[in-house]
Amino acid sequence: MAIDIEAINKKIEQESAFIDKITNEVSKVIVGQQYMIERLLIGLLANGHILLEGVPGLAKTMAVKTLSSTIQTKFQRLQFTPDLLPADILGTLIYDQRKGDFTTKKGPIFSNLVLADEINRSPAKVQSALLEAMMERQVTIGENTFLLDDPFLVLATQNPIEQEGTYPLPEAQVDRFMLKLSVGYPSKDEELEIMRRMAGKEKIETQAVVDPKDIIAARSLVKDVYIDEKVERYIIDIVFATRNPEEYGLNELKGLIDFGASPRASINLHVAAKAHAFLKRRGYVTPEDVRAIGLDVLRHRLIVTYEAEAEELTSEDIVRKVLNKIEVP
Repeated sequence: MAIDIEAINKKIEQESAFIDKITNEVSKVIVGQQYMIERLLIGLLANGHILLEGVPGLAKTMAVKTLSSTIQTKFQRLQFTPDLLPADILGTLIYDQRKGDFTTKKGPIFSNLVLADEINRSPAKVQSALLEAMMERQVTIGENTFLLDDPFLVLATQNPIEQEGTYPLPEAQVDRFMLKLSVGYPSKDEELEIMRRMAGKEKIETQAVVDPKDIIAARSLVKDVYIDEKVERYIIDIVFATRNPEEYGLNELKGLIDFGASPRASINLHVAAKAHAFLKRRGYVTPEDVRAIGLDVLRHRLIVTYEAEAEELTSEDIVRKVLNKIEVP
């Protein structure tokens, strides 16, 4: 197996050169936020949708737009508002008087990278319009079903749900996102640099440095990254601990979790850990890869009870307790 891993390592070194190209271009515009940029790249490599949450002004939208500009592919930005309709996203049937028949007008969802900006500013029926596209990579308009291009990725931003004029995403849709990122404030030095750049006269331009074929090829290589059975069982233990915490010695979590993580959490944790290893130029997954990505995969998949809310415990707090408790192989 060591020979195989060595071969994968060598191949990753060759095929991952585009990661540095993307990072260099993005860093021309985005100051700091390494965590967010790294997770966006994991989403690209693992073919998983990403939800970014944070207060306005943290460069969430700019980061996604900048990332898309580095890839030679189609990009659409959808600004979610309370009056948006599902047809505004997916498309609709239009009656053609000349032909006496309906023709299909495709919506902006027919793109490669889709930025769903402030997704929780629209009601549930609009948010749910993305479900089929996100899960099955296809869209149904009338009686016709259309396959979406590859790669297809939804990168959504949302404001904290405590803010005015926001609608919490349905659990079914939140679960479709591989990762949910919690975007924080920059440091003092980073904010000083941001202030100077934004006040500057020159407009910073980025170039498309990567072909979609490179990303598709890298995704194929990510699947070849080796993961030991012990690490796989470690993933299963983490997910099962969110469902039956008492079996893992987490008695303090009794009555705090309404619903634990779904099997989709295990799948996404497995794939995202491989993508994280790829980013670190490794052909094998370590438990640290799982721990590094665990909070982002699980924070939106736990539903806490009223008792937990009364104790001011969030799903993040519970996931951290689980990650700290489960024995690392």
